[in-house]
Amino acid sequence: MSSANKKNVLCSQQGVALVTAILACVILFALAMLVLHLSTSDLRVSSKTVGQKKALNAAEAGIHRLIQDFDPNTATWDPADTDSIYGKKTNVDADNDSASFYTISAPDRPSSKIYFLPVAGYDISGGKDWGLANYQVIVTGRNDNYATEISIEAGIGFGPVKRDTVLE
Repeated sequence: MSSANKKNVLCSQQGVALVTAILACVILFALAMLVLHLSTSDLRVSSKTVGQKKALNAAEAGIHRLIQDFDPNTATWDPADTDSIYGKKTNVDADNDSASFYTISAPDRPSSKIYFLPVAGYDISGGKDWGLANYQVIVTGRNDNYATEISIEAGIGFGPVKRDTVLE
């Protein structure tokens, strides 16, 4: 091979190192972006999970409040009544978590049309049918910091009541 041919080959390879370095930087940049995206998506999923748990805890607190204060008297179901627990956005724990709330819907008759639930052991009057009056309530837990909301449809029985006192 002549010296002129060797010189042409060397001249044509002068930019290869620069191209290789730029290509390596692009690959490393793409890899860094992939790692950054995966780590931030894990944080988003974790944040959403925390928010859903806080909303579920708020809904459970609402169910406990419903069980504690349930009254089958429909006059107490009016959300405009200041003493009513229904239809109001109630804070779960204002001191520790001011962004978690629950709302209890007004009780309604169940969509299953089962308004009376017989209970064993309450047939004490000799022939009278005793049991529980059945109601359906939706309790919604919400956390404003994480923009999450969970609704729980709960059935609640009130009694003992005579079967003939339950309107069907």
